[in-house]
Amino acid sequence: MVKHVFSKAGLGWTAAAVALVAILLFACQGGGGGKEGGRAGRGITTGSAGDAASATYVPPGDLDKYYLFYSGGHSGNIYVAGIPSMRHISTIPVFTPYPATGYGFDDESKAMLGGYTWGDCHHPSISKTNGEYDGRWLFINENANNRVARIDLRDFKTKQIFGPIPNLSGNHGSAFVTANTEYVTYASRFSVPVPRGTYASIDQYASSYKGVVGCLKVDPNTGEMSNGFQILTPPFNWDLGSTGRGPSADWVAWTCYNSERATGELEKTAGANDRDYAIVVNWREAAAAAASGKGKDIGGVPVLDPKEVPGLCYLVPVPKSPHGVDFGPDGTYFVTSGKLEAVTTVYSFQKLQDAIAAKKFTGEEDGIPVLDYDAVIDREVQIGLGPLHTQYDDKGYAYTSLFIDSAIAKWDPKTGEVLDTIPVAYNIGHLMVPGGDSSKPYGEYVVALNKLSHGRHLNVGPSQPESSQLIDITGDKMKLLYDAFTEPEPHYAEACPAELLKPIEVYPKEENKDPMAVWDIKDAGITRNGNVVDVKMVMVRSTLYPTAIEVNKGDTVKIHMTNIEQTTDELHGFAINLYNINLVVDPGETKHVTFTADKQGVFPFYCTNFCSALHQEMQGYFLVK
Repeated sequence: MVKHVFSKAGLGWTAAAVALVAILLFACQGGGGGKEGGRAGRGITTGSAGDAASATYVPPGDLDKYYLFYSGGHSGNIYVAGIPSMRHISTIPVFTPYPATGYGFDDESKAMLGGYTWGDCHHPSISKTNGEYDGRWLFINENANNRVARIDLRDFKTKQIFGPIPNLSGNHGSAFVTANTEYVTYASRFSVPVPRGTYASIDQYASSYKGVVGCLKVDPNTGEMSNGFQILTPPFNWDLGSTGRGPSADWVAWTCYNSERATGELEKTAGANDRDYAIVVNWREAAAAAASGKGKDIGGVPVLDPKEVPGLCYLVPVPKSPHGVDFGPDGTYFVTSGKLEAVTTVYSFQKLQDAIAAKKFTGEEDGIPVLDYDAVIDREVQIGLGPLHTQYDDKGYAYTSLFIDSAIAKWDPKTGEVLDTIPVAYNIGHLMVPGGDSSKPYGEYVVALNKLSHGRHLNVGPSQPESSQLIDITGDKMKLLYDAFTEPEPHYAEACPAELLKPIEVYPKEENKDPMAVWDIKDAGITRNGNVVDVKMVMVRSTLYPTAIEVNKGDTVKIHMTNIEQTTDELHGFAINLYNINLVVDPGETKHVTFTADKQGVFPFYCTNFCSALHQEMQGYFLVK
């Protein structure tokens, strides 16, 4: 076993050397843009262009093999693409209004957004059963406003946004689900005084500010999320998480930076310690402790203090300024990487358990024991510069993104042997193997989620898209197949076999239990109760019934629209000129919009979603007296 010990002075030289190498590599790769576009000018090789084209070609009418779910970063959306074609298929609006589908305009989705008009989503997480993706739901965290959303993969629609989560500030280390989707996990990126709303001077940061890690409970039948529990932590910046599987299924881990508890210019003040930490939490025991009343209610959540409830969590020293912590497919080990070190560390879950049992601690932080690093690691591996995040294939190999090297390393976590490295363009963040966060990786491909694209596309001005690259990992050597470009910003992604999902294309009429739904044009109409006007509208090719809606200025208008089509792809829209209203109603669906008729006059309404040859004729008038 090799132990690397870094002095502070040595770290300074190391950081400088790393930066210099990064600059040189970046320059060699053509970073910063150049007149000579294309991969030949960028130092990226694909091997045979014909082989790459054949490997990603999906003939017209044929379907991709995998669904790929990208997080949309600060766009607040999820993007759906296919692998291997990398074609964008659809956008699932989650934390941001999206006029294309009318999301955020109807009463239900507007209420779900809770007054927020954007979100910063990072890590999609497909629900699991026995550690394997089961294709029921997709969860996604939101960093800016401390929320988690659930998307039902039966219809690819957002069904719940939970939050803001109490006591949490910056929900970055989320939304990784446990092995049977018992919980959605989360952790605070930013520490603040707890409960939210408490003031404390920044000079008191080290003692009065707190981080939290916790879990949202998930109803096993509906997927509905509710508050579970939280654990108070020192004011570290919790970064990325991973949930165990197999023997480690009851555990969850998160990495942190700023174990120095520093403030100000963190790039300078948060680099003093030789190592940072991962926190490992036995979520099952923590849930039981909270259920037995050992926590304190803070903001409506049972909060456990490790000083008062020991034995729930432990700190593991990890390489400096880490990002990823990633359990292997069988749950017997996990891997962490430090952005400011050139090593990736493999930890044995059994050694971790033995060290806990033997109390091999080297100290504690606010009541949380610090495990002896040498007692819990299997090995350190030097795989390249700026290691960030690791995924696994179906053959037992690991793939780690190298931010500074702009590359992916393939290596064997059981031996530490580095087997291959492939350059990517450029400055990769996360990477993704289909099934890579589960007990059943599917292999075949790794997708590099790159932070910079640097002109590997038609020039679209200064606001350049992000870059994703599809890489074949079926052979001994990785092969770059395809460049794709996305809206900002695909922090992370998950992918599953297409056959795992069985989405509906029409909402069956018999499942529509909405009391305001009408299915025959004779039932469409307008009723008044005081100054409240209810409109039951039928949408069907090629008329919106009723064709005229007359109200008084100041009336509250509630339009309940049902698309009675039972044919696929027959969506209908509804917009009113100058009223900032635009809904899209899927076949068999009922939606509602409530507004005040605050402008007098005559305002056309019409179908916004092309539906038939007589789509233009699908219109009417909203008359306000």
